Amino acid sequence: MLDLLIHNASLPDGRTAMSVAVQGGQIVAVAAGLQAPAHQTLDAQGQLLSPPFVDPHFHMDATLSYGLPRVNQSGTLLEGIALWGELKPLLTADALMERALAYCDWAVAKGLLAIRTHVDVCDDRLLAVDALLEVKRQVEPYIDMQLVAFPQDGVLRAPNALANLHRALDKGVDVVGGIPHFERTSEQGAASVKLLCEIAAQRGLRVDMHCDESDDPHSRHVETLAFETQRLGLQGLVTGSHLTSMHSMDNYYVSKLIALMAESQLHAVANPLINITLQGRHDSYPKRRGMTRVPELLAAGINVAFGHDCVMDPWYSLGSGDMLEVAHMGLHVAQMTSQAAMRQCFDAVTVNAARVMGLDNYGIAPGCHADLVLLQARDPVEALRLRATRLKVFRRGQLLAESPAACSTLHLPGRPGQTDWMAN
Repeated sequence: MLDLLIHNASLPDGRTAMSVAVQGGQIVAVAAGLQAPAHQTLDAQGQLLSPPFVDPHFHMDATLSYGLPRVNQSGTLLEGIALWGELKPLLTADALMERALAYCDWAVAKGLLAIRTHVDVCDDRLLAVDALLEVKRQVEPYIDMQLVAFPQDGVLRAPNALANLHRALDKGVDVVGGIPHFERTSEQGAASVKLLCEIAAQRGLRVDMHCDESDDPHSRHVETLAFETQRLGLQGLVTGSHLTSMHSMDNYYVSKLIALMAESQLHAVANPLINITLQGRHDSYPKRRGMTRVPELLAAGINVAFGHDCVMDPWYSLGSGDMLEVAHMGLHVAQMTSQAAMRQCFDAVTVNAARVMGLDNYGIAPGCHADLVLLQARDPVEALRLRATRLKVFRRGQLLAESPAACSTLHLPGRPGQTDWMAN
């Protein structure tokens, strides 16, 4: 007997009236009109059944710290970094863990079951590293979490940053990170990329580099990242995150750069909410919006995902862990409004993001984990338009969270009362 049988579901690939059978935490069959005895059955009523949302770029050590010790008044990236530097000495493990675990609860309610989070290693105490390793252990039953050793103040610029990065990796941090544009010079930035990629290659780890997060069209560290990826045989294991300088670069140079990135099999992660908030702050008008060239990267065959990046922290005062909000903003900023392009934006917070993290057995197919989200929408485009309610969230076939369907009852003069969930 099956553990769970979901029937009459719409799937992200366009199939409708589909049944999904679950046994032992795995999907064992996906077919139209499947009939089989099950301990639990669920009629999806034509609603969208999706694999869980995935956030491939986040900063959980800072999340929910907005206003501590003060608010970012300029709204700039650099003031946010300075503010984080003020906050770090005041951090306690208990407070950091409390905020991170609260955010993980938000994530589960939103169907977000996989998160790659950067963790600052420039604090000699490695307090945030130890705290998030413990958070990772605690949420392991319901969230796939990867930690990135992130030298926020520059691996060559900050004292002890390189030694601390090695210590963090020795403790079990999963991915090597960096921030070359924050090193003292462009030359040091390029040297940091080379060094960090070599460390990853020696340890057999993935790389996720904050790259060219500025409005400077001459910030070109992703070029070095692509080169080092090929030199060290790291194809498919390296991610360039942000890449906001690409929105200001010369088109001829970008045509060369994107080809090099594709050749190196880099993943690219844009962070729509944060990129458009932090970038262009020194412009008058026209004012740049900062997000990288998502349609062009996708057209070149590069795997592009969207990350949330920040929620209520020194860099961003809003956010709720909703990856549909992230994708909704991404499609607007990138002007990806065709049906096919909007579906690509849905992929950017599901299958593409899972590919960035290298998640195994992700998806809706036999052999995949039974990690599923039932959305109050009929297809991915409607899910984006409505930022659809997550009706049910499953992990390995077990129900983790559920929300009542959104519904409005209208009382209009001269018309009988009517109910419409599409009004929400």
